[in-house]
Amino acid sequence: MLPPVARRGHPLTEPTPDYVAANRAVWDSQADQYASAGARAWAAEPSWGLWGIPESEVGLFPDLDGRDVLEDGCGTAYVSAWVARLGGRPVGLDNSPAQLAAARRLQNEHDLRFPLVHGIAEHLPFRDESFDVVLSEYGAAIWSDPYLWIPEAARVLRPGGELVFLGNSTLLMLFAEDDENVPAGRTMLRDHFDMHRFEWPDDDGIEFHLGHGDRIRLLRDSGFEILDLIELRPPEGAETSYSFVNTEWARRWPAEEVWSARKL
Repeated sequence: MLPPVARRGHPLTEPTPDYVAANRAVWDSQADQYASAGARAWAAEPSWGLWGIPESEVGLFPDLDGRDVLEDGCGTAYVSAWVARLGGRPVGLDNSPAQLAAARRLQNEHDLRFPLVHGIAEHLPFRDESFDVVLSEYGAAIWSDPYLWIPEAARVLRPGGELVFLGNSTLLMLFAEDDENVPAGRTMLRDHFDMHRFEWPDDDGIEFHLGHGDRIRLLRDSGFEILDLIELRPPEGAETSYSFVNTEWARRWPAEEVWSARKL
């Protein structure tokens, strides 16, 4: 059952951040491009990130059985599908109507249904303490301002609830080229201090990335204790369809990281 919608915090009544419309347009326009990848992920076992590292090696999922789980920025909602098959009660939320339409088609194809909500992570349309787990693989983890979405995740989590999110590593963001078709090299291109909002020359989308110190302080200020930081390392010979980082680089330095925290 969908957790009750709150009067407070509904995206139709709260001020909308300036980047939300731009990111919605980007992900609406890319819905067809990601449809086939979403279909493959719905049919597969859980795996994570740019190289599809199996969940059995990562251990990203907390206990899900019988728990209310929000996928924050769900896209085609394949993570929510995995959650449902593992006994959780997922709700998928996304900023993009086109991505949600793809998710509904996949629900029908797999005869596996759970609530899908059009909304934004910065103003979640749910009451306080509605969920036991909030998950984000990319999604809100990089497409929403962490100073807005992480406190919102804390608000909708029950005491003892867990926040788990995966995105690009802080280190990769310091080395990533402006051209997404050029893989990261060995020259640091950006300042570490004051990392926050990223606007790329060849992309209309707006991303958010923080340094580790700022991330730790934000999580603690939002009422979390940090449980783990997992730096993903792809296996030798692994392949990715993304061109902004290659396997050789990611075997030497972490290109992706998973944060895990518990609400006090």
